[in-house]
Amino acid sequence: MLNLYAAANIFSRVFADQSDYIIEGSVPTASTIILCVCSAIVLGILISLLYIFTRRKTGYAQSMVITFPMLSGMIAAIMMMMCLLSSTAATAAAISLTGAFSLVRFRSAPGDPRDIAYIFYAMSIGVICGIGYVGYAVLIFALLGIVLIAMNLLNFGAPKASDMTLKITIPENLNYNGLFDKVLDKYTDHWLLRRVKTTDFGTLFDLVYSIRVPEGTDQKKFIDELRTLNGNLNVTLVLYKYDDQIYDQKQK
Repeated sequence: MLNLYAAANIFSRVFADQSDYIIEGSVPTASTIILCVCSAIVLGILISLLYIFTRRKTGYAQSMVITFPMLSGMIAAIMMMMCLLSSTAATAAAISLTGAFSLVRFRSAPGDPRDIAYIFYAMSIGVICGIGYVGYAVLIFALLGIVLIAMNLLNFGAPKASDMTLKITIPENLNYNGLFDKVLDKYTDHWLLRRVKTTDFGTLFDLVYSIRVPEGTDQKKFIDELRTLNGNLNVTLVLYKYDDQIYDQKQK
């Protein structure tokens, strides 16, 4: 009975506010601060491993992998330091929560929304560890991690068609009106001519289309049929995020 009671007591303390343990004058001790910050860093490293696993097919940047543990640790440290300066942990948590989430700049170049979600993931874990609930941080990390892994393995939300950009070069003496309509209708679900531009001193035209290509479309046959109509000049097919700013900024 004593062993069971001791085990239950340890378990309850894991999920209790760690900032209330080993406290003198309602201020977290150095050992408590180190425990919470180190826990945030470890969980941040686990988030990095989860990020690597879910992005193994599409690729990832090393800078993002390093960011997560550093971000979790820094936010946990901010939260604990605010507890040292405030009379109550609740007031400190409210103030530091606002400051922590303002660290992310969304005015920079837009990135992958999944990267932003992982940043908030790491920040949330840092906040929870910073207010002392290390056990709950582990629990929330595990729950969200399971959801992310399941969605990744099930390919949840993957579209059945890909939005792409099609660029066709034609000679100046070729009338492009309606020339590619049948081929585009055959291989795409939707298409729209977005821009016409002259190149090489007016000897060539560049036609830029936004198209939606169904899954399983034979892209080689699609390009080959376009080449038979444009005099075997250049045909470029790219995803929107790799379109090299082929549209004007105002049209994006």
